[in-house]
Amino acid sequence: MSASVAHDAACIFCKIIKGEIPSFKLIETERVYSFLDIQPTSKGHALVIPKWHGAKLHDIPDEYLLDVLPVTKKIAKALDLDTTETGYNVLQNNGRIAHQEVDHVHFHLIPKPDDKTGLVVGWPAKQADMDQLSQFHKELLSKLQ
Repeated sequence: MSASVAHDAACIFCKIIKGEIPSFKLIETERVYSFLDIQPTSKGHALVIPKWHGAKLHDIPDEYLLDVLPVTKKIAKALDLDTTETGYNVLQNNGRIAHQEVDHVHFHLIPKPDDKTGLVVGWPAKQADMDQLSQFHKELLSKLQ
């Protein structure tokens, strides 16, 4: 990790990137580091992390996110997750309330070989009020300009 990259000396993921803590490294690029999770939800559970320390996604410069999905995709293919019989989740949490445990942005690639293995997700969807959704849409679009 070069001196121009933001890091936190106390962060476990920054220590892994710098080689201070061993890992089962998979792919490393100039801006991304990936490795097998040591508390896997399923076999092949991997983490892909930017080499820029930031607690939440919006803290990471865009250039440090460019390799995240291509590296994740390459690992998914290496795990043979590109077949129709298998599934997988790509997960990124922001904040404790959203189940983030390490305050360094990281993306999980979690193979889902069957109903009982891998990530279990509850999705409490409800029908939107279309008038309220339309108003919210207008408000959000004004902020995205």
